Amino acid sequence: MKRIIGVLFIVIATPLLFITQRAIVAEIDEVETMKSQLAETVQFTAPTYELPITMKDRSGDVFSEIYVEWRTPLPLSDIPHFAKQLFLESEDNQFYTHRGYDISAIIRAFIANAQTDRLQQGGSTITQQLIRMQYLTTDKTYERKVLELIYAAELEKQLTKDEILEAYLNEMYFGNRVYGIGAAATYYFNRPIQELNHAEIAFISAIPNNPSLYDPLVNFELTKARQERLLETMQKNDFMTVEEAEQLKNAPIQLSLKTKANDFPMYSDYVMTELDELIAQNEGFTSKIALAENDDEKEAFQTELEERISQVLREGIVIETALHAEKQSADEKALSALLQSGNLQAGAVVVDNDTREIVSIFGGRDYVSTHFHRAFQAVRQPGSAIKPLLVYGPLFETHPYTEKTAVNSGPICIQAYCPKNVGGYTYGTTTIQEAFRHSHNTTAVRMLQLTGIETAFAYLEPFAFQSVSSVDMNFPSALGGFQKGVTPLELANAYTSFIDGAYSRPHAIRTVKNREGTVLYEWDDEKTEVWSPSTVATMRALMKDVVLNGTGKGVPYTTSYTGIKTGTTDYYKDLWTAGLNEQYTTAVWLGYDRPSSIQFASQQKRHLQAIGELLKVYE
Repeated sequence: MKRIIGVLFIVIATPLLFITQRAIVAEIDEVETMKSQLAETVQFTAPTYELPITMKDRSGDVFSEIYVEWRTPLPLSDIPHFAKQLFLESEDNQFYTHRGYDISAIIRAFIANAQTDRLQQGGSTITQQLIRMQYLTTDKTYERKVLELIYAAELEKQLTKDEILEAYLNEMYFGNRVYGIGAAATYYFNRPIQELNHAEIAFISAIPNNPSLYDPLVNFELTKARQERLLETMQKNDFMTVEEAEQLKNAPIQLSLKTKANDFPMYSDYVMTELDELIAQNEGFTSKIALAENDDEKEAFQTELEERISQVLREGIVIETALHAEKQSADEKALSALLQSGNLQAGAVVVDNDTREIVSIFGGRDYVSTHFHRAFQAVRQPGSAIKPLLVYGPLFETHPYTEKTAVNSGPICIQAYCPKNVGGYTYGTTTIQEAFRHSHNTTAVRMLQLTGIETAFAYLEPFAFQSVSSVDMNFPSALGGFQKGVTPLELANAYTSFIDGAYSRPHAIRTVKNREGTVLYEWDDEKTEVWSPSTVATMRALMKDVVLNGTGKGVPYTTSYTGIKTGTTDYYKDLWTAGLNEQYTTAVWLGYDRPSSIQFASQQKRHLQAIGELLKVYE
């Protein structure tokens, strides 16, 4: 009988042992897998979130902030002791003694949750909460809770307690897309946390427990009530007296919400484009892309550059610019007044002569941020505004001519190309000054022929016009008849060469710094000598004469010198003016986004008046 029972036990037990063994093996495999994942994939590095991009004008005032989430991370030493203690006392008063999790708290939470059908109490330490914020989901399941404990214990091995507390205080969500206690202070009270009193610190500390419920913009009284409960907790834990707690409860709370700075989007949008170029140049991508052997290699470099730019932006930067806020505002007003009716548009740039910095920029009427920016994206034929750069500057560099030199301004045909003067007028012998003053086309083409097309175009190379290429190397180019053209930014930049003969590309960005104030990027452009002193003197005299006696008559003098060159294209589709005075250099384009004729007679006078406003001197 015993033998039969033994056999039956073996028969029954064998499958059970097999099943148990498989379960044990599976459990071991799962644990080993978890360990492997923990070692290989969870390195507990700093989280990748986007910090704000801040732009400052020439006076150091913030004029633009770009961010989706408002964050201002602080080192633990910059966070007031009272703020740290509030969270330690209310969230985890055993923080500095446990190993990442608190067994007694977990037991209390388990007992409370067992009495209901769903999880209500978490029993989470600050370390566990940080793990949940940065590495795990917020779903309240027992499986996630177990994983959270393992991660918390591992995190405590890799970071110090102070490092964990610092990360926690900077990662907490305070509602309204605000993360971290430092950001909460500047968002809700418009002051750094070091300037808040204890009542205000306790008030914002009430929010993270339930950011929707304790949103002070929606439920101020609920937030205030939780603030008082936090103060009671501090009092019960002997961190303050009853009298001190009551005094803080009764202290008035006056919110002062931070508004996102976005004062000059025309300027800030250009700055962001220039930033891409600055990073590309400083990190060698500009030359790599230019020297790429094929399209695939060029695309690979471009992708690498975009990833690097994204990384820089995520880390948060401060961009110091040359923006002259008062002038930017005045220039926008002047050009908007010029564009009062219809669909007429404009693009303009003003450069400071002394520093070669862009002080104001106009992107168009009713400008919408990140849309079409006419100052640096509108590529249009420049008309006669190109003559100083392509025709007369090279002429004076290569021939012993002056503004008084007599030249043939009569009709000319080069093969089938026979340019006409404005109005169809014909001329005989004139001085260069007369031809320049009234923008004779026949003279310009003849002078380009005298200099030579290749020689003349070589003088454009330092200016790096992006849309000018070898297909433009023909005689119509003397009149600005390019296949594509130039932008107002490019033309203004090129005209700065008539300040003193040297060219260094003007920029809006002075420096790019990280949040700690370390300079990351700045321009280091070398100056190129383009024109001799005699050419500069002659060109400045010719452009001054245009203002006094020629097509630029009507531009008001604002300094001891003002000189410009005007330009139009066929059927007056584009109206240009470029020039300089003692302080600024500018270029303005006027036209329609879809090219069509401008009512030239009615717009010319107002256009020249606007140029005078752009050249108006500001200290």
